[in-house]
Amino acid sequence: MIGALINLIIWLLIVGILLALVYYVLDAIPIPQPFNRIIRVVLVVVAVLVVVLLLLQLIGGGGALQFPRLT
Repeated sequence: MIGALINLIIWLLIVGILLALVYYVLDAIPIPQPFNRIIRVVLVVVAVLVVVLLLLQLIGGGGALQFPRLT
């Protein structure tokens, strides 16, 4: 169980860093407002789905998408 929690923390850090990096790049590129908002919403939805899938793996629900174990 400790290994699974460490794996979850590592994946959450990876997802958080990637999300922050993409937000930073989106702020640096001048994209018109409606498209900028749509891209941000899509990114947040994808990040939330990844976190939900990770939590399902932690409790044994798994699902069709299996993330590789990092520990």
